Amino acid sequence: MAKPSRSTLQPDRYFSSDPQQKQIARELYASTEHLPLVCPHGHVDPRTFADPDFNLGTPTDLFLIPDHYIFRMLYSQGISLERLGIPTVDGAVVETDHRAIWQIFADNFHLFRGTPTGTWLTQELHSVFGVDEKLTSETSQSIYDHIADQLTKPEFRPRRLFERFNIEVLATTDAASDRLHDHRSIRESGWKGRVVPTFRPDGVVNIDRPDWREQIERLSEVCGFEINSTSRLISALEQRRAYFKEMGATATDHAALTPYTAELSETEADRILHSALEGTAGEDDARRFTGYLLMENARMSIEDGLVMQLHVGSYRNHNRAIYERFGADKGADIPIPHEFTRNLAPLLNKYGNDARLTLILFTLDESTYARELAPLAGHYPAVKLGPPWWFNDSINGMRRYRDLVMETAGIYNTAGFNDDTRAFPSIPARHDLARRVDADWIAGLVLRGIVDRTDADEMALDLAYRLAKKAYKL
Repeated sequence: MAKPSRSTLQPDRYFSSDPQQKQIARELYASTEHLPLVCPHGHVDPRTFADPDFNLGTPTDLFLIPDHYIFRMLYSQGISLERLGIPTVDGAVVETDHRAIWQIFADNFHLFRGTPTGTWLTQELHSVFGVDEKLTSETSQSIYDHIADQLTKPEFRPRRLFERFNIEVLATTDAASDRLHDHRSIRESGWKGRVVPTFRPDGVVNIDRPDWREQIERLSEVCGFEINSTSRLISALEQRRAYFKEMGATATDHAALTPYTAELSETEADRILHSALEGTAGEDDARRFTGYLLMENARMSIEDGLVMQLHVGSYRNHNRAIYERFGADKGADIPIPHEFTRNLAPLLNKYGNDARLTLILFTLDESTYARELAPLAGHYPAVKLGPPWWFNDSINGMRRYRDLVMETAGIYNTAGFNDDTRAFPSIPARHDLARRVDADWIAGLVLRGIVDRTDADEMALDLAYRLAKKAYKL
């Protein structure tokens, strides 16, 4: 029998096969399905909304080239990034025929079966673009034509999609030196969509980055003074945080290899900074300096009220050849194990009891959920747990997270859901998946007599909407 060629979305997808649990999950999901989307953390470029006539480009521009979730899978099967049109650092020639690239994607779409990327893509194609055929080698070009035609229509301009998706607020992620011109353009345009920046100082905090000197020079330029001491760096960060807050930011974001934190004397901090400026700082210097500035940013968050996010545990740019040819964020970041309890002790002993601080922790190491993160969040007033991130942002990953975290931290020491995406049209599919998975998980609690239906209704609403608004002060 030939396989069906139509693309369908099962109405009970992601729900348990148990009839009782499925029915409760349906009802819980129905209560959250149409709630506004709160998107407090992500990487959509603010330029997308600064120009009311912004064009999303070709289907390949939209789906493939910016999305490492997609091209990392294709690369794992031996398909070169050059063939996928990924730009190189030196501007070397890569494939520019977007139809040819799309054909490669369609020829290999089976690679995404059962993956979260596959579920997002299938729903995105169906629900956003009205594609009712399965993406295959044979249907590739007709689907490309259909999407390309849709993208020429006014209703597929980003601002119109933002409204169609029912997005209440969307946060971007912006470098400390960013002048936020696009955010100012959005604000001054009179458009009612709420797009806010997020302050991300990694470029000037993590001295082991190859572009650190360049980032420091940019920060010096935008602040109007030379950064040649730790006190001046801290003053620059405080100045930029204030500007970001003025432009609507409610949060900061910090990425580090580990959650290490430590206090340093001004003399020692200056020694490390000067070593970095001279190009002689070592690996341990970088670890200690980042840990010191994480503590300084926690202090700043208490003073200015910005929520502090900390993403740790990713070994960045593991594939050296890919990094050197294509640059950062090309799908070669790999999770590593790490320890929170001792590493965060300096920061939490100094600031963790202050309810004015909100520190949202993200990890790629699932083994820490029940052992360390839930107990920390279940005790310190300042600590909240971010949702399953990146490699754990999946149906099974979400379920494991809920099971491992709930008994110690409950759901009210977590920050709800965020989509953490660069792929703007995938946002509704990501939120829909999370709402369905949470509805099914809560339904299981009802069946086992852990919560009653009244509590279940409240929990579904909180996980889908209210927790993110509260945690991120939105």
